[in-house]
Amino acid sequence: MTEFLFKLQHYIIEVSPSLAAGFFISGIINEFVPTSIINRYLNKKGIMPIIYATVAGIILPICCIGSLPVAVGLRKKGVALGPVLAFLVATPATSVSAVLVTWKLMGVGFTLYLCATVIIMGLVLGLIGNKLKVTDGKIEAETCPHCATGAGEHNHHVNSARQRIRSILTYSFIDQPREMGLEIMIGLLIAAAVASITPVSLLIKHYLYGGLGYLFSLLFGMIMYICSTASVPMADAFVKSGMNIGAGMVLLLVGPITSYGTILVIKKEFGARVLAVYLSVIASVSLAAGYLYSILF
Repeated sequence: MTEFLFKLQHYIIEVSPSLAAGFFISGIINEFVPTSIINRYLNKKGIMPIIYATVAGIILPICCIGSLPVAVGLRKKGVALGPVLAFLVATPATSVSAVLVTWKLMGVGFTLYLCATVIIMGLVLGLIGNKLKVTDGKIEAETCPHCATGAGEHNHHVNSARQRIRSILTYSFIDQPREMGLEIMIGLLIAAAVASITPVSLLIKHYLYGGLGYLFSLLFGMIMYICSTASVPMADAFVKSGMNIGAGMVLLLVGPITSYGTILVIKKEFGARVLAVYLSVIASVSLAAGYLYSILF
């Protein structure tokens, strides 16, 4: 129990800044980004909105938990499913600190290969997402109470800077946590439970030097919350302990992108079918990329 509470505290401390940033960014998007701009750049089929979402995801310094409120907010604004899924992949998988740490520990070739794989994964998932026929009853067109037109097209729905700030904070830290807070908390509880009982070092020493390392990395990455920066020293330690370097690549790809919180929120917001596609693409691309890297390098 002591170990469980310690792990839970560690996860909460680790994700809280990114989660708060994600909620706040979502509130700013909801309040200030006009629907016309979203329609122009993101709310279309094709590859360009996916590229825009992937680039935005790479730039934003938030983890997989923090990206959830932003993605849900974009979806509620009417953004197509493809760019939203691409955003959910690219945002947690890369960050400036993660790239620098990976460069230092794993080398420049490994780092460039990892970044290229993240971009490819986002594009593949985005294109597949645009092909899915999803009826999401949670998405409602926002309307302005003053003129009954789309909210975000104008500024008269709020009369002062103080009201705008209040609106941002209400949406960010009351509406969004109310909608997905339970799923995120459950995800952190499960991750802490797994982290406190898994004999990782023993598995690495006796079982993960061969192909079984890929399966371990895939399952371990999916059930654990590992941010992109924190996962690099872990993957480096696994590899130096005998794990196949391709399996280390899989862990760095899957770990930051998936978590119980992500899985639960995606299922709630987008449905089980989208979740199945999301996890399948991540697993397939990660395994293929990891295996190819181990062969090439």
